[in-house]
Amino acid sequence: MKIPTRIAALGLAALALGNGAAAADLLSQQCVACHAVTKPDKPTIDRLLERRGPDLYYAGAKFNKDWLVAWLQNPTTLRAGGAMYFNAVKPGANHAIDTIDAARVPAHPKLSAADAAAAADLLMALKGDGLVTAGAFKGEPGGSMAAMLFSKLRGCTSCHAAKPGAAPTSGPELYTAGDRLQPDYVLAYIKDPQRFDAHTWMPSLGLTDGDLQKLTGYLSTLKNQEKK
Repeated sequence: MKIPTRIAALGLAALALGNGAAAADLLSQQCVACHAVTKPDKPTIDRLLERRGPDLYYAGAKFNKDWLVAWLQNPTTLRAGGAMYFNAVKPGANHAIDTIDAARVPAHPKLSAADAAAAADLLMALKGDGLVTAGAFKGEPGGSMAAMLFSKLRGCTSCHAAKPGAAPTSGPELYTAGDRLQPDYVLAYIKDPQRFDAHTWMPSLGLTDGDLQKLTGYLSTLKNQEKK
């Protein structure tokens, strides 16, 4: 199910005041081709399978603004297989391991510094109607137990890369999570991913609050690194 451009434009028109009509046009006329900038009325499996980019209707509760402004000017690959991993999988010949065909993953367009800043202002105003509770993360340090939760006890590395150069996976890389994501969002999403999308393949891990705090703290320490 696609979000009608006309509806998205109405929602963004109010946000455009003081931020420039050009940025509003960028979001309402171009970004909606791949992203939902208003909450879908009826989330379906078909919508998830057809989605070309992640939902942005809660972008302001998810991203760190400085990262967003920089990334829009020089986009890097966050999901090696794109928004829907299996669309980019290239079957291995003679029982070899399947690989990702990068040619099937469209590159995100680059924005000028001015457009990136204006677009980020609009995106940061999209909060998602209480999906994320401010202050939920209490600043818990990650520590060795949190790293073990991520890499072994909960199997997060089966879908997410925690180090540059790791093999492509079905989820977004997390070695820049500390730069990219707000800790309150990280905690809320890990706690109940289906609250964000009822059909997402991210499982609910059933973590205790203490483990949620530790894992969020650990992910918050993963900062941008030069790929080797």
